[in-house]
Amino acid sequence: MLLCLPLFCYAKNTQIQSFSSSKHKLEKQVYADQKERLTIYCQAHFDAKKNIIPEPGFESKKFAKRAKRVEWEHVVPAENFGRNFKEWRNGAKSCVNSKGKHYKGRRCANKASEDYRYMQADMYNLYPSIGSVNASRSNYNFTMLGNIKSDFGSCPMKIENHKVEPPAASRGMIARSYLYMDSTYSSYKMSSQQRQLMNAWNNSYPITQWECERAKRIQKVQGNVNEVVQKACQIAGF
Repeated sequence: MLLCLPLFCYAKNTQIQSFSSSKHKLEKQVYADQKERLTIYCQAHFDAKKNIIPEPGFESKKFAKRAKRVEWEHVVPAENFGRNFKEWRNGAKSCVNSKGKHYKGRRCANKASEDYRYMQADMYNLYPSIGSVNASRSNYNFTMLGNIKSDFGSCPMKIENHKVEPPAASRGMIARSYLYMDSTYSSYKMSSQQRQLMNAWNNSYPITQWECERAKRIQKVQGNVNEVVQKACQIAGF
């Protein structure tokens, strides 16, 4: 049984199990009326049909076809919390394909674990991203990489040796997503190094009015409060 101390164990998503449903709800109920629809990493505009309007100088040498469309990024990667589920690591009795072969990994966790499905579909951890940036980020952890060249031209998103340094504009949102997932779900815990970085980013990059509005809209749809964001909004007066 999970024992929760006040302010350290928050209510989780118990309403939406489908990742596809979460993406649809974000598009139609959270971002639909936003004139400034922006992706999390590159601050690129996208329209109601999920077409990317790239900023001048943006480039994507890998996954070029995915650079034209918005995808919904798990800020805390699905693999980073999914591998803590036994269905992901070992499979399950129900995870058998049409040829009788057992499988595991994300496919099995999604099929056999209700708790995993709720985590995967949690809208607080989902942000719009240019598809090629989402693909390139993969499940890599965030860090500070120093003086290296961006992989995306004018978008200052850096990737090297399976590590990612995101642009300053996205660091606060990233931090609060990590802190929310860590405090809400017992199946995910940050390393001490990652926690130190996320706490620093949370303090250094203040919450915005849109981030607060976004959380309020998600709360109406998903039902649970993101107390990490709510606390930051109260301090900021939003």
